[in-house]
Amino acid sequence: MFKTNPKPLVICALMLTSFDVNNANFESYTQKIPGTEVTFQMTPIPEGTFMMGSESSADEQPVHEVKIAPFWMGTHEVTWDAFELFLDKNYELAISEGPIGEVVDGLTRPSMPYLDMTFGMGKEGKPAIGMTQYGAIQFCHWLYLKTGIFYRLPTEAEWEYAAKAGSKTRFFYGDDPAMLSEYAWTRENSDETTHPIGKKKPNPWGLYDIYGNVLEWTSDQYDPEFYANSSKENPINPSTELYPRVVRGGSYDTEASELSSSKRFVSSADWKRIDPQIPKSQWWFPEAPFLGLRLVRPLSPPSPEEIMAYYQAAPITDY
Repeated sequence: MFKTNPKPLVICALMLTSFDVNNANFESYTQKIPGTEVTFQMTPIPEGTFMMGSESSADEQPVHEVKIAPFWMGTHEVTWDAFELFLDKNYELAISEGPIGEVVDGLTRPSMPYLDMTFGMGKEGKPAIGMTQYGAIQFCHWLYLKTGIFYRLPTEAEWEYAAKAGSKTRFFYGDDPAMLSEYAWTRENSDETTHPIGKKKPNPWGLYDIYGNVLEWTSDQYDPEFYANSSKENPINPSTELYPRVVRGGSYDTEASELSSSKRFVSSADWKRIDPQIPKSQWWFPEAPFLGLRLVRPLSPPSPEEIMAYYQAAPITDY
């Protein structure tokens, strides 16, 4: 039950080809969203190689060496503070043009959902939840128009590389799931709700809540056989079908025993089961209160034409 669009197959491959390891400005920074007091932090993830996958699950095999180009990653999951600016069409009236000369107010943005997308869990300092992969990418597009900086979703390989942070164990700190409560909100300690970002310990590369709190979108289509055929450098499996796509990290509703740096989770049509619209919304998953996103910025971005092609690829929607 999907429409395919082959365009991302070429686009996404171009997103990962160039980088400059000698860039003197490759350091942590705070991004302010122009015209607001809202900020978010980005931390550098160095170039390197790692062993992707594990022996614990068939779809995490074969374990294989992958080389990853440097990029920045959000220290935290994207919060409602930032995501709601993207939703509010009236907000743009006073500052409708971004630094790259495009009209931000003309950007297509989500229709308001027909139910409370916080699911009663609150917003202040908490991760934004329930958006589709397309909605997450369009939020990145809005940020690009506002800041002139190319933000996107991580690939599955980038996410795992950043989560492992040089480790070779099940978690970045070791193998004991009993210690996970120091680093993550899971079913065991979350009280069945999201929590404000950054309340647990970060991983060695400064990433908070990389496990638990909310699942995080990647850009990849899920394929249980992908590891056997993927590239050895910056692999990506572009999303050309609606389901399933890869999400990572687990959530407040995931048991600690189900988590690891290499664990692959997938999107599901069940997340739209109660959506009464025909076609179903391309923006929201009304049954995914455990789903959010984390930003990536490549050290050297692709061309402006490639960037806009990435953002403007047509959505794949439910009939």
